[in-house]
Amino acid sequence: MYYIGVDLGTSSVKLLLMDEKGDIKNIVSKEYPLFFPKTGWSEQKPEDWWTQTKAGIKELISVIDASRVGGISFGGQMHGLVILDSEDKVLRPAILWNDGRTQAECDYLNKEIGREKISEYTANMALTGFTAPKLLWVKKNEPEVFAKIEKIMLPKDYIAYLLSGVHCTDVSDASGMLLFDVKNKCWSKEMMDIVGVKESQLAKIFESYEVVGTILPEVAKELGLPETVKIIAGAGDNAAGAVGTGTLEHGMCSVSLGTSGTVFIATDEFAVDDANAMHSFAHANGKFHFLGCMLSAASSNKWWMDDIVGTKDYAAEQKDITEIGKNHVYYLPYLMGERTPHNNPNARGCFVGLSMDTRREDMTLAVMEGVTYALRDALEIARSFGVEITRIRAIGGGAKSPLWCKVLANIMNVKVDRINCEEGPGYGAAILAAVGCGEYASVEEAAGKLIRVVDTIEQDSAIVAEYEKRYQVFRSIYPALVPVYDQIVANE
Repeated sequence: MYYIGVDLGTSSVKLLLMDEKGDIKNIVSKEYPLFFPKTGWSEQKPEDWWTQTKAGIKELISVIDASRVGGISFGGQMHGLVILDSEDKVLRPAILWNDGRTQAECDYLNKEIGREKISEYTANMALTGFTAPKLLWVKKNEPEVFAKIEKIMLPKDYIAYLLSGVHCTDVSDASGMLLFDVKNKCWSKEMMDIVGVKESQLAKIFESYEVVGTILPEVAKELGLPETVKIIAGAGDNAAGAVGTGTLEHGMCSVSLGTSGTVFIATDEFAVDDANAMHSFAHANGKFHFLGCMLSAASSNKWWMDDIVGTKDYAAEQKDITEIGKNHVYYLPYLMGERTPHNNPNARGCFVGLSMDTRREDMTLAVMEGVTYALRDALEIARSFGVEITRIRAIGGGAKSPLWCKVLANIMNVKVDRINCEEGPGYGAAILAAVGCGEYASVEEAAGKLIRVVDTIEQDSAIVAEYEKRYQVFRSIYPALVPVYDQIVANE
């Protein structure tokens, strides 16, 4: 049998075709536009996701006997607000995870309702990226749209709905809505009352590996798939990526150098960081995880290379960087504001430490280092409440760079494992599809059989010592700039 993983990302949908042995048979990527109506806003049209997903599936299965496709599952960008009316029409463009317009709503939730209460209800604090503040923003600024809401969805669940006809979500993705009681894996009545939504508007909840239904006959015909194809709930991109890297056992850690950057730590039991600096979410294997998230990781590198340097040949720009740990240039990667640990949509990116002898290579390295320092901020939070991390699994586009992996190992002072498949959420989604169809008894069994470490990058104690000094400098820059950020935003 074959299994399809749909990774609904921010810049494109990436579709992966896997057989029952875990071998990848085809990968297809389809791009769609991203819109920034105002500074700090970020939107997409859900209809574009559907159009490109359908085109991608058709191309994906063109290399096989499509009658042997058993299931489809998902990994997807989290937190995005998709709202439909009573006729299943999209009411407005989706407000995405990296949209920063809801600071006033977050202040209301965290300060007036109270962060402690919000955390009690959902295991997390309100952040501008989360879904509930977006609903409050729509309620206040587009009341005529809010009044028409029949269904509230997350991005990947919109695709699952159009494939299956089932209004569904999974526990890992729902965890990032701020409407979900993570500990008890159900919708929070208190949060629904605060936001002003009804449970009938929210999706039916599934574990990530559970079957939500089968493909609609008319969709099966359009795509060239059998009507027996099962639709499996899937997971948020980080949890799906963790499945794809085998980050499932208690204490295991993966770092994603994707558009956003994450530090993902699997845990068997539900727990909450008292300061809510790390997110407490459900995992795709039925357990839980901690998550630290920064908004501009590999996207910082893409911005620097594509828009500033003016090249697509990233490897060529890195080839002359032979020494690390001695850079005098610092980069703060807050191009879209920041989540962990600052929770500040007003934060902005900047270079610090430029001098007449600064070279382009110094700035290129500084971008990679700055992103990694910011990810270390999240790792240090986990370490502060007793989580011992000695090795990590690296995924995402940035992890394909040997230089960046070396920087990662030395700034974090951990071993960095590279695995046999670096497809992350797409591969994890395909694994979830296989588990849902009964190919494997559990997510753990599937990951154990399909994923293995093929290379390990070890840290160098001398470089670690140099980076430790520079990390302390990095940590001092953000607090000094907070008043400046506020002035910049006030003048925008």
